[in-house]
Amino acid sequence: MLTVEHLAWTLPDGNPILSDISLTAKDGKLVVVTGPNGGGKTSLAKLIAGLRTPTSGRILFNGQDISALDITERAKLGIAYAFQQPVRFKGLTVRDLLEIAAGHPLSEDDLCELLGKVGLCADEYVSRELDSGLSGGEMKRVEIASVLARKAPLCIFDEPEAGIDLWSFARLVETFQDLRATRQSTLLVISHQERILSIADEIIVVAEGRVRQAGPRALILPMLLADESTPRCPLGKERATV
Repeated sequence: MLTVEHLAWTLPDGNPILSDISLTAKDGKLVVVTGPNGGGKTSLAKLIAGLRTPTSGRILFNGQDISALDITERAKLGIAYAFQQPVRFKGLTVRDLLEIAAGHPLSEDDLCELLGKVGLCADEYVSRELDSGLSGGEMKRVEIASVLARKAPLCIFDEPEAGIDLWSFARLVETFQDLRATRQSTLLVISHQERILSIADEIIVVAEGRVRQAGPRALILPMLLADESTPRCPLGKERATV
């Protein structure tokens, strides 16, 4: 279980990005974090993943305070993170990345299954180099496949729909549904997409650095859809338990 308590993050120049965020994401849930651009969603994801260190507050993972741990230490505990803009590793192939993520060699069937979940054919992609053999959208899909290969207890996806085609997006939505049905992993997804919001167990709305609303999809999604003028900014509770 992931618990965030009174989390705040301020830039060195004193500009506050997140202010007093508290939430809980329970095991096995698909939780979607949404809200306006610049509201703090990606910053929250990076703080949870260990790419940023909070100014105050703490982050608990399965009861352990991980606030001071870096991304490598958190990865060892079972937290996987897919960047909005994937990092390219020179000299590594797609197969190399997926096997590093999995922690062991992968069979052709394993590779086919992982890449198929993100709309790629293993025969065409396993030998391609990450830094030169893939477009931006292809790299995005490969990185998502690497997170799936981890089989981590907590998987964080930062706008996974960015840069991928509609067919692959539809396949990705199916993959999230499959993961929720077959694993006890918690999926934390940053997204504006209604189709992803529509399969969430819980939705958290982050705006102006705070949790503005949170709760079951059946409660939050109609509010978001009804408020077309500010579709991601309903006001509400500042603590979320999901």
